[in-house]
Amino acid sequence: MRRIERRLFRLNDQMARLREEAALVRAELDRHRLIDEDAQRDAAVGNYIDREEAALTAADVRRFDRSLRSINDRIAGLEEKQARFLEKLDS
Repeated sequence: MRRIERRLFRLNDQMARLREEAALVRAELDRHRLIDEDAQRDAAVGNYIDREEAALTAADVRRFDRSLRSINDRIAGLEEKQARFLEKLDS
């Protein structure tokens, strides 16, 4: 097996792991969004404690969203790298 083929296999493994991680983060993000929606509704009619809780849950949503974007960016970078390797392999 040529070196480029081994690198392609490693890239595929990395992308598979990142896609699994993205699915887990996406599921967690969905849960946090639901929690945040409830917290925002409570904050609209509640007291300062409810508003503090809403701020915390909104921060959680932003953090998970940022994490998911980062993972997706890494996957996109690996896909570009994979395309370059496949071009070399065809040569």
